[in-house]
Amino acid sequence: MAHTAPLPIAIVMTSFEPGGTERQMIELVRRLDRARWTVHVACFEGKGAWFPRAAEVAASVAEFPVRSFKSARTARHIAAFARWCRANQMAIVHTTELYSNIFGLPGAALAGVPVRIGNRREINPDKSGAQIAMQRAAYAFAHTVVANSRAAAARLRAERVPARKIAIVPNGVDFDRVRDHQPRPRLRKVVVVANLRREKGHDVLIDAAVDVLRRFPDAAFEIVGGGPELEPLLARAEQRGVLHAFTFLGHRDDVPARLADADLFVLPSRSEAFPNAVLEAMAAGLPVVASGVGGILELVDDGRTGLLAPAGEAQPLAERIAALMADPILAARLGAAARDAARARYSFDRMVAAFDSIYSSELTRRGVVAADQPQWAAS
Repeated sequence: MAHTAPLPIAIVMTSFEPGGTERQMIELVRRLDRARWTVHVACFEGKGAWFPRAAEVAASVAEFPVRSFKSARTARHIAAFARWCRANQMAIVHTTELYSNIFGLPGAALAGVPVRIGNRREINPDKSGAQIAMQRAAYAFAHTVVANSRAAAARLRAERVPARKIAIVPNGVDFDRVRDHQPRPRLRKVVVVANLRREKGHDVLIDAAVDVLRRFPDAAFEIVGGGPELEPLLARAEQRGVLHAFTFLGHRDDVPARLADADLFVLPSRSEAFPNAVLEAMAAGLPVVASGVGGILELVDDGRTGLLAPAGEAQPLAERIAALMADPILAARLGAAARDAARARYSFDRMVAAFDSIYSSELTRRGVVAADQPQWAAS
């Protein structure tokens, strides 16, 4: 039987704390066309700095308090999730990252949800063998697994997810929030926007700062983001004699203002799928220095829209930062090219339209909606 719009869809999230995946998926929740979709949210815990942004627009929010996948209670939560899906007649369940994939895809299959969409938004090497195996098993219940970069898609293929099931939808930027960076004749202030986790490479930047400060003693480094590595990073900066040049701001809601106030953006990550922070810096026209890894290679064209450095190596990173501080004309050229590239390819409108198209195609393919219904032509 053909269904008519709007159809119920569940977006499954595990966290509403500030982060790249959370920002992208909350924007999806907020921006999906309500003439086509009734958007529900399932989560492990209904709290966090960004929870109100999702809750205020969702048709409903349901909590399933999973604390450990080793607990027998988790099976009961999956069964409860399946009952919730059936009660709301979900046409689609869309999971968003590792734990929601492991939880939501089997639960949606148990409920008989006709379209099940998984996600891969990271390529971090810090996942255990058990986590990777559990996620790979969960992907078997998905009809499509969406990666946010070619690098993430390659990781899926390496984990033996069939290529026919993989789609790529890059992240988006809210250009209305972006504040254009104005080129300056003197460049000294570096900003990093990244949670304080080892894979983000803040320790490498601290080591690079030693060389940068030898050439530019008035250079300053502003770190936006919180996380478990704060104390080790403070200790490292003190040990290297550069703590005076670093300011750790923690989580901030005024990231566009922090970018506009800076001269250079740096992301020295060891691993990235498709970093929102680089994308937002590029959209603002801020000169970028980043590691040449993962999805950063898809975002930054080395020497044209930014400069790339080998991951984990302080000396090359310092050289590239110093090169831009010494050459404001080069920095301005790279920033302008980055702005043009980001604005041409990475809007939230494009991202939402791509997900909508995947949803509609799967619904049609599985006979949930009739192919000749105009409202289900992919948007």
